[in-house]
Amino acid sequence: MAKDAPPRWDRRMQQRLARGEAAALGELYDRFAALVHSQAHRMLDDEDAADLVTREVFAQVWENPEAYDPKQGSMRSWVARLTHRRSVQRLRRAAAVAYAEEHGEGAVPDPEELERRVRSATAAARADYIVSSMPASLRQALELAYTQRRDYRQTAADLGVTEDEARRRLRLGLQLLSTANTRPLEGSSPPGYGRFR
Repeated sequence: MAKDAPPRWDRRMQQRLARGEAAALGELYDRFAALVHSQAHRMLDDEDAADLVTREVFAQVWENPEAYDPKQGSMRSWVARLTHRRSVQRLRRAAAVAYAEEHGEGAVPDPEELERRVRSATAAARADYIVSSMPASLRQALELAYTQRRDYRQTAADLGVTEDEARRRLRLGLQLLSTANTRPLEGSSPPGYGRFR
């Protein structure tokens, strides 16, 4: 995954997109397509829907580059927010269609159940975003501890750091991940999408 771009790159990219430079869109796509697709796939659990969301997000960026506000965060965060919004819209539409097919035309799904599904999908996508955005040292410690089932002593040895440093990295990584269940405001991005710049 590409490192977050500095703000100057973000502003320059926005200017290039506003001028209609197709090469700028290609560069942006190369940098963020994996993020967009994985976030959409994590939320929707559907490869075709994730492909559609990816196309829609980059089309929206191409058509409205002036909508990006560098004061609100990085270009990466903006693209993640667009992906989140598109994915939530698609998730809600798909749930409504599935419910109508099962219960007859005009039937409306339970709003609480639908919001629970949206929150669950958002938390999963946000956790992925947090992990991909955190410093490599924290990500490596979490992967060793939770994927490979190492305790903090083994993690410290594998990383070549002190046990105190391994505990610090694990604690900080877990603190970051604990924010994944924060409920977003309606139509907004989950809190923290702009935090890791």
